[in-house]
Amino acid sequence: RKNTKRVPSFRKLLRTSQIKLDNKLKNKQYKQKSAAKKYRKEQKKLREAVRDAISRKPFPLEEPKKKQVARKWEEKEEEDALPLDMMDEDDLKLMEDLAQKASFLTRDLSSDEPVHVKKRKHESVIEKYEKMPRRLQTEPEKELIHLLPIKDKSGIIPQAVEKPVLDVAHDEEEDTEDVEEAEDFNEEPLPVLTPEEMAAQRRQKLQERKMHIAALASAILSEPDTNIKKLKELRAMLMEQDPNVAVIVRKLVMVSLMEIFKDIAPSYKIRPLTEAEKATKVKKETQKLREFEEGLVSQYKFYLENLEQTIKDWKQRKLKKSNVISLKAYKGLAEVAVKCLCELLVALPHFNFHNNIIVLIVPLMNDPSKMISELCVEAVKKLFKQDKLGYASLGVVKVISGLVRGRNYDVRPEVLKVFLHLRIKEVELQKDSEDIAPKKKFMTYKEKRKNLSRMQRKWKKAEEKLERELLEAEASESKEKKLKLHTETLNIVFVTYFRILKKAQKSPLLPAVLEGLAKFAHLINVEFFDDLLIVLHSLIASGDLSYRESLHCVLSAFHILSGQGDVLNIDPMKFYTHLYKTLFSLHAGGTNEDIGIVLQCLDVMFAKRRKQVSQQRALAFLKRLSILALHVLPNSSVGILATNRIFMQTFPRMDLLLDNESQGSGVYLPELDEPEHCNAQNTALWELHLLQRHYHPTVQKFASHLIAGAPTEGSGALPLDLSQRSATELFETYCMKEMTFNPPVASVTPRRKDTFSQMDSFVDEELNKQLQQHINDTVAHKPLDFAKHLKESSLA
Repeated sequence: RKNTKRVPSFRKLLRTSQIKLDNKLKNKQYKQKSAAKKYRKEQKKLREAVRDAISRKPFPLEEPKKKQVARKWEEKEEEDALPLDMMDEDDLKLMEDLAQKASFLTRDLSSDEPVHVKKRKHESVIEKYEKMPRRLQTEPEKELIHLLPIKDKSGIIPQAVEKPVLDVAHDEEEDTEDVEEAEDFNEEPLPVLTPEEMAAQRRQKLQERKMHIAALASAILSEPDTNIKKLKELRAMLMEQDPNVAVIVRKLVMVSLMEIFKDIAPSYKIRPLTEAEKATKVKKETQKLREFEEGLVSQYKFYLENLEQTIKDWKQRKLKKSNVISLKAYKGLAEVAVKCLCELLVALPHFNFHNNIIVLIVPLMNDPSKMISELCVEAVKKLFKQDKLGYASLGVVKVISGLVRGRNYDVRPEVLKVFLHLRIKEVELQKDSEDIAPKKKFMTYKEKRKNLSRMQRKWKKAEEKLERELLEAEASESKEKKLKLHTETLNIVFVTYFRILKKAQKSPLLPAVLEGLAKFAHLINVEFFDDLLIVLHSLIASGDLSYRESLHCVLSAFHILSGQGDVLNIDPMKFYTHLYKTLFSLHAGGTNEDIGIVLQCLDVMFAKRRKQVSQQRALAFLKRLSILALHVLPNSSVGILATNRIFMQTFPRMDLLLDNESQGSGVYLPELDEPEHCNAQNTALWELHLLQRHYHPTVQKFASHLIAGAPTEGSGALPLDLSQRSATELFETYCMKEMTFNPPVASVTPRRKDTFSQMDSFVDEELNKQLQQHINDTVAHKPLDFAKHLKESSLA
């Protein structure tokens, strides 16, 4: 027989919290202890009373307390008493015997106190117990539950119901029976299973749990309105207690609930009902929808709390006493919980508790675990990319700013690099506003005249006027709201950047700050331009930055000057000089990746500021970039040659470097760090002749194209797939990160040995002829047309 009082059902356990159960148990134990303590006290008193009664002896007559009263009585007695010689001998002997005995008849006659005072004072415990009235064994008084009274003609009639009394004796018998049954059950030895049988049993249990999870999930997804209560049953499986399958079952339930919430969550935020709304009567369909929404929000809240608690327990390395999962397995559970939170962050940015998810995810971006940190960073990047309006982005940026400040700028650079994925651009703002307010086609005058009557045309005209006003108001409101959100977001981002520039210049966050400034510099207020340029130049001049960080400083400065900074009369010659001086720091090794930033700098410094750049500066950069193209990887050479092509098409008289005749006085000084004074017009691009023999075919095409003068059409023009791409795109396209050659190398067919020997002898003869011709021309002091030589002396 099952004892429902001591062993509550599983559903009751789900409804009752663990704290409440613990309090009930403590109260019960306290009552039992109090009853036992009281019983022990009574037994102790009874034993003392019996011991006292056994050892008690007759006590003499009490002495008077009040001596003055006693003296008066003695005097009175002496006056009134008869002399002893007048008494008989028998009477005198009787009085002496009575004086030696102590009984309720003998008392102190010399005291004025009442008769019963001394008696009560010396009364023993046994006498008190004996004098207590006996109670007959009657039925216990029944407790009444008072109900609401009934009123009739005669008056108010009170109503009451007897409270049911539990049979304690019956329950105790059941408890003893259950204990005996448990003892009998424990005495039976458990069967010993082999490892194969244990594995089979585990697989069977796991399969049963999977089928149960699948059945509940399919029922909820098929009819969410009617089966919303099954979410609670599915969520209860997060507390699986079987140690053999607990970890896997909890992971499966977490992922299943995440997918269910993604599918059944509405596309709007559910707000709580007011008291007035709850009191009003509504239709059955509306009431059903309200119950569904209320159940969905409550179960979603409990689910998020479970995920949060799982992560907290793992972070604090804390296990509950009743837990069946080891600390090592808790890491896997925490990773699954983080994945679920990241999915919900991206999939349900409009739904309830989204800010709570943000507060959970953002600190985990700085987690020591690389896997969890990357998961959170990628989730935030996805959220930024798909957030058109800006509500979710603003919430994330606020939490990140608070985290960076609270940790005293001691966070990972990846935390700040997510700002680079914010959708805050003027072009996107205009595009999104057009998407929100699409143009509506109205009827023309001819269509109205043909299809509508006069009255209909009048009504149609008023209706179209109202629709136009509504569309304009909606578009302007949404656009203003979006601009306001983006402005607030950027203010927080720039405040974070400027704090780091001011207080933590040696922090590892500085590259991320400079990269962010380079991207959003065109959106900074003009009032901060002068101060920001001074800070950037002081950072470069300090020498504490790495080469990549200094490039970001240069890029930020020119982004500022190319946007709203056009109105400022500032000559950034020091930034040109710094870039020109440090170009030879690049090579085919680790700094090859920095060439992408150099190409962006060159695009902003020359292509977008062509009117502010002198010819001498452009020639110096063109010559130094051609030298650099010999020392880097093929993708960098292609990007540099594409930049040289833009130089030759943008600035006039760049073809001076294709001729060996000097233009003016002086000699080219390649070691000088000042581009304006190195006399670059007196040199030639002899590097293009070497690049024509490069092993990469695309480098060969660009070198031949530049030797021809970079024509836009004709035989020397580039193909469209190369001419229409920017230098940065070409650098990324021909990148060799994955150890692949682009374009792929064609397979060589085997040839006979004599064929190769004939080719080698032919190449040697041609080289000897050209070398002899060159020596003869030099000896004869004949002028050598360098450009013609570059065109004609190309060898495959």
